[in-house]
Amino acid sequence: METRETITLDSRAQQRLYVLNHVLSGELTAEEASRVLRCSERTVRRLLAAYRLDGVAGLVHGNRGRSPAHRTPDGVRDRLVELATTTYAGVNRAHLAELLAEREDLVVPSRTLRRILAEAGLAPPRTRRPRRHRSRRERMPREGLLVQTDGSRHPWFGPDLPAATLIGVVDDATSRIVGATFRDQEDAAGYFTAFAQAIAGHGLPGAIYSDRHGIFLHAPNRAPTIAEQLTGKRSLTQVGRALDALGVGWIGARSAQGKGRVERTWGTLQDRLVVELRLETIATIDDANAFLPTFLERYNRRFAVPPVDPVPAWRPWPAGPPVEAVLCFHYPRRVARDATVSWAGEALALPRRPDGRAWGGRSVTLQERLDGSLWVSHGELCLPVAPAPAGPIILRARDRSRLAEDRDDVELGNVPASPPAASPIDRRPRQQPPGHPWKKYPAVRPR
Repeated sequence: METRETITLDSRAQQRLYVLNHVLSGELTAEEASRVLRCSERTVRRLLAAYRLDGVAGLVHGNRGRSPAHRTPDGVRDRLVELATTTYAGVNRAHLAELLAEREDLVVPSRTLRRILAEAGLAPPRTRRPRRHRSRRERMPREGLLVQTDGSRHPWFGPDLPAATLIGVVDDATSRIVGATFRDQEDAAGYFTAFAQAIAGHGLPGAIYSDRHGIFLHAPNRAPTIAEQLTGKRSLTQVGRALDALGVGWIGARSAQGKGRVERTWGTLQDRLVVELRLETIATIDDANAFLPTFLERYNRRFAVPPVDPVPAWRPWPAGPPVEAVLCFHYPRRVARDATVSWAGEALALPRRPDGRAWGGRSVTLQERLDGSLWVSHGELCLPVAPAPAGPIILRARDRSRLAEDRDDVELGNVPASPPAASPIDRRPRQQPPGHPWKKYPAVRPR
């Protein structure tokens, strides 16, 4: 009984069959066939030998239909599909490969994982947009010459929980996140905290690139006042004052694309950080801030790029006040005669000066630091302050007849026994009776 076998040829095998038939018929030489097939003359002779021996089957690769030796086992494939649809649902393929290696001890290349999930019919969580032609600014050559900062309002802890703001500082030369913190809102305290982290870990940058938020610039669209025109400088915000004191330049972007480095960082964090916060069951800002250092270490190791010039440009902290005394809120105050300053409707007592001089009448700066403590600075002095003691009780003379009446009422039980209130002092001018000599004889009236 004769069995017929069907052999399917791909486009490459069909081309080789067509050319080899012309070689066998004498219409082409082996050298000409090698140029047509873009292979060596030796390969043409090898294909001719296989064609003469096995026919068309000799042009089919010998590994067709065989399972690759490095194929991922079916059990592992099923496990990958299960994890991608349950625990790690919605995670992009590259991030999923990293999480599986770290948390599940499943080391699978991202391209292999992408192919396995595609064969199982799982579409990627998001599609890539086509690239747009945009003139991009070159990175700074050295780390620390320029950092970009911004705040991202996003439901970091899930769609069912309130949104929070992540404030971050990104180095322009390496895309390394050098400081970040979660806050309820985008505020100056959050930027102070992120800047303090960057300074503690690296140093002072040359300049900061941010948007034109009111945290950095007072009403950027208004006309300058007379005082600003005379001084040649606009009034500074709390953050602007700190940057000016440290000699750090500020550049205000007029579009989101201008600070695209930090904007693209938000896109990556909103994809990866949200997933990892969910896996760690983190739902509060305090827990997220405690988790951030571990995450940023892995993030920088994965996405940071080496700078063109390996010599860093971070500057050391200058001699003078510490970091917490500069990156905080400053309020000008004038000291009262009793060595106190006003604060939130209360009085704060200033400690004794080391040089023994008096505080009264001096202009000082009240510092509200990030830890909530209050300090006062004047020149090179910087001392903590505390609430002032309560003011003294003012005692005044009381009318004796009124005191007797009050005592009788208390004894009879008409009024409760409580300290009598001080009688007000009558400061109206005393009126004299009509028959008084001052009214009869104006000449004797005292002058």
